[in-house]
This record gives sequence, C-alpha cells and structure tokens, in this order.
Amino acid sequence: MLAAVRAGRPADLPGLLKPLDPVQRRELLAELKALRADLRAQGWENWRERDLVSPALIVAGAGCTTGAAAAASWIAARDLRRWRELPAGPLLDVLSDRQPQWLGDLAHRLAARAATAEQDYPLIRELVGLAGCAMPTTDGCLEGWATSLPASGTPLVDSLRGDPYTAELVPRLFETAEPVSSLNWSREPAGPHHWPTALATLAGEGLVDRTALLDGCTARLLRGGTAPHLKPYLAILQALQPTAEEERERAADWIALAADAPSAVAGHAQQALARLAAAGGLAPRLLAEMSLTVLFRPEKKLVRAQLVLLGRELVREPAAAPELLPVLGEAFGHTDTDIQERALKLVAAHLVADPEVHAALAACAHLLSPLHRARAVEVLGPDAAPADAAPYREILPPPPAQVPIEPAPESVEETVELVAAVVNSRTTNVEEFERALDGLVRHARRDRAALAAALRPALAGRWWLDPERSFHYTGDLPGIEHVAAIVLDARPADPAHPPQPALVSWRSSCHHPAFSVAAHARVAEAARHIAGRPLPFLLAFPTHTSGSLDPHTLIERLAAYARLGEAPGPADFAQALLRTRRDPTAIPGAAALGTPEGDRLAAWLGEDGAPAAVTRRTAPAVSRHYDVWPEHLTLDTGERPTVMRRFPKPFRELGQPRTATGRCWDGGDDAALVATLPEDRETLAAWSLPAITSCALHEDRGGTTVLPLLAAAGGPAGPALHLAVATGLGARHAEDRLRAVDALLALAARGELDAVRLGCDLGEQLTLGTVKPNRLADSLRTAAATGACTTIWSVLAAALPALLTGTADPRGTGDLLEMAADCVEESAAASPHPAGLAAVAARGGRSRLVTQAVRLAKALDRNQEPAPA
Repeated sequence: MLAAVRAGRPADLPGLLKPLDPVQRRELLAELKALRADLRAQGWENWRERDLVSPALIVAGAGCTTGAAAAASWIAARDLRRWRELPAGPLLDVLSDRQPQWLGDLAHRLAARAATAEQDYPLIRELVGLAGCAMPTTDGCLEGWATSLPASGTPLVDSLRGDPYTAELVPRLFETAEPVSSLNWSREPAGPHHWPTALATLAGEGLVDRTALLDGCTARLLRGGTAPHLKPYLAILQALQPTAEEERERAADWIALAADAPSAVAGHAQQALARLAAAGGLAPRLLAEMSLTVLFRPEKKLVRAQLVLLGRELVREPAAAPELLPVLGEAFGHTDTDIQERALKLVAAHLVADPEVHAALAACAHLLSPLHRARAVEVLGPDAAPADAAPYREILPPPPAQVPIEPAPESVEETVELVAAVVNSRTTNVEEFERALDGLVRHARRDRAALAAALRPALAGRWWLDPERSFHYTGDLPGIEHVAAIVLDARPADPAHPPQPALVSWRSSCHHPAFSVAAHARVAEAARHIAGRPLPFLLAFPTHTSGSLDPHTLIERLAAYARLGEAPGPADFAQALLRTRRDPTAIPGAAALGTPEGDRLAAWLGEDGAPAAVTRRTAPAVSRHYDVWPEHLTLDTGERPTVMRRFPKPFRELGQPRTATGRCWDGGDDAALVATLPEDRETLAAWSLPAITSCALHEDRGGTTVLPLLAAAGGPAGPALHLAVATGLGARHAEDRLRAVDALLALAARGELDAVRLGCDLGEQLTLGTVKPNRLADSLRTAAATGACTTIWSVLAAALPALLTGTADPRGTGDLLEMAADCVEESAAASPHPAGLAAVAARGGRSRLVTQAVRLAKALDRNQEPAPA
C-alpha cells in the first residue's frame, strides 16, 4: 500500500485496501499521516513529488479512516488537493463497502466545505446516489450542480428536465450569497444554455413551481447588490413575463425596488407600476409614496419616466391631484433644470384650488433654479417668491498644515520598538521611517552593544537572522533592515554571482528606480558608518512630515558637525540639500559657517538649487504594448547641473534630463518620493504625469495618489502641477478624480491656484480627448459642492471656449455647461460670456447642450444687471 501511494498509483489502492481489517487500516493510517507530514514539510522545490503522491494519499487515507467527519477532513485537506482533480473513481471504490448512512453523512460534510464543495460535486452526487439520501443544498454544492448541467451538445432545458434534483435545487438559486456563476454564461435568450429561458420553459411545463420562481426573483432583487449581481435574476423575472395579477400581488415589492434597487431593476419595477396604474390598480397614495423616492434618485431617465407616469395619472384621474401634486415639489430640487421645468409644467397644468397644495408647493419653490423662479411665482403666487438670501461666501477647506516631525526617540527601548514596527509593518510613513533611522544612527554612536542587545530579540523573526535561511542574504537588505543588520553584525555571505548593474541603468525611462537608488545609497552609507565610525545624527532628518527641511535647522546641524570634527556623509548631505526649503534669508547664516558644506548650502539656496526647467509638448498617437495612446500632452524635464556635477553618483539620475515616456511600469511609495524632493513639486508633477494620464486614457488606478501630496508640498506651483491636476480631474475612476479634487481645493486654499491656467489646460485636454467632459463635470461638481463655486466658475470660464468654439460637441458638454450655470447662479458671478456660448445658445432646439447654454447665458446676463435702487 505505501509503495503504491509513493508511486502515485491510486487505481491500485482499492484492491490492496479491501483485504485489510480495521486494525491494519488504523496502523496504515498512522503511516499515511507521517507521509503526509513529510510532504507538507518539504520545500516548494519538491512540488512534483507532492503532486504525484497526493491523489493516491487521498484515496488511501479516506479508505483507512473510520468516521465520516475524519474522511471528509482528509479528502478536502488543502495540502493534499492543490490544483489536482479529485480521484473520484478510486475513492468511490474504496468507500463502497461503507453503510449508506455513513456515505450520506460524508456527502453532506463534503458539501458543507465552501472551499471544495463545487469541485467535489461529482463525488457528492455519486455518494448521494449510493446512500439514497437528500442532495445537499449548500452554496458550493449548488454551484457544482449548476456548472455540471450545460453538457456539450445537450440544451440546458433538456438537462434540467432529466436531472432528478431540479425541482429541489432550482429554488435555492435565489438564496446563495453570491450569484451562481453559470447563470451568466449565456446571455442570448435563444441560446441553448440560457438559464432564464430554460427556467421559464420549465415553469410553463409545470416541472418547476412558477410562484416559487417569481417569489425567489423578487426576494433576491429586494435583498440588494450590485447591478451585475442582480442582472441574472432580473433576466429570469423578465423571461417569466408576470401576468397583471401576479404584478398586482407584488406591488409593494415594485415600490421598494423602484426606490433603492440599481437602475435597471428600478426601471423594470417602475414599468410594472406604470402598467398597474394604467389599469387602475395602483392607488394614488401608493403612487405618491413611490414618487417621493423615485424623484429623489440621481438617474435622470427614471425621474423623467416618473414625471410622465404622474402626468398620465393626473390626466386619467384628476381627483388624485391633491395627493399627487405635492410630490412634484421633490422634483423642484433636482440638479437637472430640465426636470425642474417639467415638474413645474405639470404643476401649472393640473393645479387645483387647494390652499394646502399651494402652500406645500410654494414651500419647495426656493429649490428651483433662478431660471424658473419667475414662472413659479406666476403659477403659485407671491408665496413662491424666494426670501432675500444672504450674500454668497466662498468656502474653501483649511490649507494643508505643515506638521512638525517628532525627533528621534531618546531611549534605546523606544528606538527598538519603532524599528521593529517599521520592519514588520506593510506600510510605513515618512515620519516613522526617518525617526527609526535617525534613532539607530544616534544610539549606535552612543552604545552600539546596548542597542544590539535590545534589538536582537525584537527582530528575532526576521529571515536574515535565521541560520537556516540566512544564506539567501548575499547583498544589501531593503530599507532600514540593512542598517539593523549591520547593528547586529549580521553580515551577508559572499555573493555567489557578480553584482548586477544598478536598476536605474536599465530602467532610466521611469523615475521610480532613481528614487530607490538614492534612498538606498543614504541607508547604505549610514550602515557603513555604523560598522566603522558612527555619525552623530543624520543631516537629512526632515523637520516636517512632508519631508521638508528648514534651512536654519540644517545650518545648526552643520555647525554641530563642525564642533564635533565630523565630516557629513555625502549621501546624507545630498539628501539634506534636496529637502531644504529654499529660503534666501538663510544664505548669510550658511556662508558664515566657513565650511565647504556651508558654502554648498549657501549656493544651493541661491541659483544652484533652482529646479529643473519643464518643457511641455504634445506627444503623437502611438501604440504601446496592449494600449493605444492617442495624442496627448506630456512634460520633459531639463538638467540640474549642480546635482550632476557635485552630488554623489546614486543621486545624479535625479538631476539628469528626462524625456517623458508612456506608462510608468514601476511603482513606489508616493509619500517617500515626495519626501525625497519635497521642495521641487514641479519636477515630481512632470514625472508623475504619465501615470496620471494612464488613469484618464485607460483603466489604470492609483496614479493620482501623488496629487494631494504635491499640493501640500513646497516649491512653486507652476504649469506642471496644474497640468497634472487638470489631467487627474478627468480620471476614469471616481476615487482617482476625488484625489485630483482634493489637490485643486488645497491649492486654492493656499492661494496657489491659477484658475485661468488650470482652465486653459483643461480646455486643451478636452480638445485632445484626454479628459472627457462628463468625468470633468463630475469632478467639478464635487468641488463646487464644498462651497467653492466661484473658484470652479473661474476654472470653467477659461476651459469652456475650447469646447464651445470647436467643430464637435463631445458627449458631456451639456453637463459641463450645467455645472457652470449652477456655479454662476449660486455665486452670482458677473463675467463676460465665454467665447462660443452665444452661438451654441442660438442653435435652437431642446437638446441638453442648447438648454444649458441658454441657462448659462441668462445667468451671466442676470448677474450683470444693475441692482434695483
């Protein structure tokens, strides 16, 4: 038996196992457990042996166990399964001599294991057949059953007719936590494997309970979920084509779905209620209740359809006006002024002489756009006139605060605790890393032996301290671990191969490797000094959490180095210069030090530290890898001569000229990148633009994470940063757009936003197609909702001419005009018409573009009229 298992021959095992008595099987099981433990302890390099032995080990172990629970645990064990299929034939053979009750218990226990039940369904089905018990109805078992049905060449409906478990398992399709995946396999109603068509056919034949299907669909839709999750259940409901009576019985369900369900489901429920209302089967009270929720939804299509439904009901039953008309006040506050106008027209057409109705509608009239308020007064009387409003006041968030960074821990214990937290944490902020690094440097100089004694037990779990694994340590460790290893004198073995060239030498098209090389140079330098003559402290330790370093603080540190007779580390001093805030008032103090480092600092605070020049150009359309990049804006950076001439070699890549390329394939911690050049956000914005552009042109995520950090950093907020923010406002995903909105508002709060420049950048990006108008409208709507209407209008006033004077009207231009009109009406901004607005407003028609252009023009004209005496 053991030889057959080790040879991976599961087919031989049933014949070898059946002659064994229970005592022999127990003895064999102990041997099998030992073999399993040996396989589990082997490294990944022995995967072939494990894959050979595991199927046979499953069969042998299942045949030797006495309890159903132990057998199920053995068969479903993760270490034995991996990606191999279960040897169902030999398993059934070795289990065939068990009692039916035992086999049924095993089947239900296997079905209860969520991780393997779907894969084990063929075995579970055979066990259920042998035991004569009920089929388990767990989610995994149901998934396996549904997956096994659409056999090749056999239509699904025929498979369901011939399956003995169809009537039992079909109602469970609507109760699983996640939709059964096979429900979405075929989306063609005429296809042979289309579940909705097959279920509707079986319901018509009486093989499946139609009421159970209808109730299951509505219950699952009411339970909620995303639109893709609910799509198969909606398709089943539509395939069943409920009768008028069936829809009437579920009127309360349709009302609930119309209120809260995803758009497609809510639309179906709305149509069902419309049919009920047309047949007189929906009481005005229920229609009013439904309308209160639907008119509050953001989907304009649903809101318009609800207004049509209300209009038809008011025509069909005028007596319902007192109940239905007050509901229209909800539509007065809709963001779409066209919907406001439609609701006001309905009120005007069906208004009744009821003081309560007049009062309710007049109370909501202030929600109307100023464009419709005069008409509201005509319809509802003077009570609808808005009260005198307070003058508009722009509200911006507080500017990002420059938070001072805490000094390094004073005690060894605190330092060790912080180092252990940084080493073992998946995410580390700049403050924690810098404090831990500076703490190691300071305490290594004071008492390295005491620091090592406290540090070793705190890092006992690190692999490079394990004698059995430390042979992998043949080069530099990442980050602060490299310094900790030197403190503990855990030196790497001699490299087995010659060192590879620096990463930056072959990935220079991306800026991330350059930052990695510079950061490691500083860490490696600190480690070398600890091994020889430790530094007293780090010059580049920032004074603020953004990574910025106050120049006067650096002057004090250089003076302390001079008093101690210490020479600064070249990498540490280079990083300190890159972090220093360029304050000309500190130049005399730096020059007065009388040291080479003081002179370099004084020069750096002058012309030597000037940021690199940024050049803007339009890149032609190209195809890269699997992406097609249309024509888009890009930024190139020039050389920083001082960095190239006087900085250590690992830092020179940060000063080389860089021609912008396409997508950046490397990644990095954006906060750490900003902390390397915290006073040069123009360069960082230029280097980050490709990743941000990918978020706008493609499906990339996360490229805009750097924008709020750059908005809070130092240095000029020039063209590069404004172009990066403009591009981020058109990102594909909402979370990326929100970060760009945060950056825009932060710049405005700091008084650094050039609204005209940002608007012109947006206009150019809209023309190129990098930024889509509908995405930009969503971003600016979010920003305006915080109270920054004047700021957003200033941006839009500069951006709109590029769209309005172009030859095409991109989709979403009407949304931008609506956003602009909202800001003008809210802030009472008085400014000339953007170029092209008059021509668009004069086109005529009822398109959204023309309607919103007319509205914006009227708002601007109204704000320029002199106030009445």
